[in-house]
Amino acid sequence: MTRAPVQVSKPMAALADNVDGYETVNFKDAGNRSRDHYKSSMVKSRFRARQLLLPLVRWETPRLAWIQQHTRSQFLDDYFALTANLGTHTFFVIMLPMPFWLGYAYIGRGLVYVLAAGVLISGMMKDFFCLPRPLSPPLHRITMSGSAALEYGFPSTHTTNAVSAALMILYNARENPDFMSPFSLLLLRILMWIYMGSIVLGRIYCGMHGFLDVIAGAILGALIFYLRWTFGDAIDQFMTTPGLLAPCVITPIMLTLVRVHPEPVDPCPCFEDGVAFAGVVLGVDLALWHGWGTPFMTAVPYPGYIPYSYAKSGIVKSFARVALGIVTIFVWRAAMKKTLHAVLPPLFRLIEKIGLSMPREFFLKASEYHRVPSSIPDSTLVGAREIPSLIHNITRMRSDSVGPQSPADMYETIAYREERQRRKSLEIQSDTAHTVETNDGMDELDEDQLFLQIPKPRVQYDVEVITKLIVYAGIGWIAVEGCAWAFYQLGL
Repeated sequence: MTRAPVQVSKPMAALADNVDGYETVNFKDAGNRSRDHYKSSMVKSRFRARQLLLPLVRWETPRLAWIQQHTRSQFLDDYFALTANLGTHTFFVIMLPMPFWLGYAYIGRGLVYVLAAGVLISGMMKDFFCLPRPLSPPLHRITMSGSAALEYGFPSTHTTNAVSAALMILYNARENPDFMSPFSLLLLRILMWIYMGSIVLGRIYCGMHGFLDVIAGAILGALIFYLRWTFGDAIDQFMTTPGLLAPCVITPIMLTLVRVHPEPVDPCPCFEDGVAFAGVVLGVDLALWHGWGTPFMTAVPYPGYIPYSYAKSGIVKSFARVALGIVTIFVWRAAMKKTLHAVLPPLFRLIEKIGLSMPREFFLKASEYHRVPSSIPDSTLVGAREIPSLIHNITRMRSDSVGPQSPADMYETIAYREERQRRKSLEIQSDTAHTVETNDGMDELDEDQLFLQIPKPRVQYDVEVITKLIVYAGIGWIAVEGCAWAFYQLGL
């Protein structure tokens, strides 16, 4: 399970422990925490925007708890926890190469763009507003993911991805009616609506998001699809322009998007996922620019088409294409991650000495560590070591947790407790018809005990950012041009 980082400095580095093969950092004492945690860490305009939306999040919590309490069942717990995996970054990174390998490269490019935009923009919004998820307790968090609850809540990235991906698939199916029968098209539409509904309703049912989160996520997903539908062909045409203009434009754009990602007040893994998808877009675009017009990436019926026919290939060759592609991606990821973690720290120390480093919060600078541990997990795509853990998470179906799971949760719990105490002191009576009052033992815990309820986050290293960008750019290129060349050479 990937754990989110906390801000690290030299004094805090001295507090590091070694857990599960990599370092973790202890939390500061409760006495060192500001009562105005977000106000002191945000510029005025950003804090005001957060304060404008925060009452809506808090208003939703008891109503969401009421809905959850009156609808829960064993079947729905398992169903919504399982279907939530269909909206995760790992699922999309694994599934996105399939359209390229099976003759639908145009759809693949569309999905890459809308999903990358969804992860990048929703992640930026999460880290800008720093809005908490619905409070637990009173809500239960039902999930199979260990890292989802570590992110802020607004907007829902799951919802954004589900809406944009479903609309992209439905649009392409409608525009190419010759590819499927009317019955198949009807079935696809039903499946896509079930998919979107399962993701959106599941985020509410599982206590992971509120109404504001999923509504904003759905609007964002629809807007992203509209932008791809409007400008997608122009972008693809630009990437096939001869010369160096296209790569000289797309590369700084992706690097800029990584750089301008807002700094979160609390540890949040949104930035890492944004970096990964920025890398994927960069790799896919460079593959189209460099490979189109070759025998293995033809210009007909559209630039970048990777020739494939199931009638000619059959089940064996089709399976071989997919297996070869997946193995190649995992080998690349494992080899390059290890290599870059060994090569980059000395380079980063040199850059730091000459004053050109641009460190981010919550990442340890190269001058403050000797080496990067080899057992660091990846929040976006599982590696060979994480596969047994992934299988275990699936077979156990889901976890049902009550209580804070991240520093952001803790601060919201403290704020909620202080508000309850203020209301009691003013003798304001709650409306029990609409409010779920709960204790769950949280009121008896002081702040130190509250922060002990959540796992220690691991230290993150500055080289992980550029490592992820290079690795995932390579994955994007391999999935398109690299595999297309291999299929052509091997007769697949």
